Amino acid sequence: QVQLVESGGGLVQAGGSLRLSCAASGRTFGAYVMGWFRQAPGKEREFVAAITWRSTSTYYADSMKGRFTISTDNAANTVYLQMNNLKPEDTAVYYCAAGRTYGYYSDSTRYAYWGLGTQVTVSS
Repeated sequence: QVQLVESGGGLVQAGGSLRLSCAASGRTFGAYVMGWFRQAPGKEREFVAAITWRSTSTYYADSMKGRFTISTDNAANTVYLQMNNLKPEDTAVYYCAAGRTYGYYSDSTRYAYWGLGTQVTVSS
């Protein structure tokens, strides 16, 4: 089992920044891809970004490129999502996920483990 715990969400004004954290624990999560997804009210869950622990290759949804940065702290078993220039449309619950995606980084069904999520609200 892999346990994931997100933190760092909150209320921020448009143009502001937040850094989300995802603390990972459990068996062999080092072999997994780590992803961030988000889900706004009434909308489907959407891919935000992903990173591999071993190679630290990163992948982003097109709409997030340039504003969001995913990174890892291997010593702390933590994945981060730095979000800059936030917009009201970024308001959502943000989820951390882990899985063996076999190249399908944006496919949520490839992720076997999920955190409970952290709320991000961006006011205009």
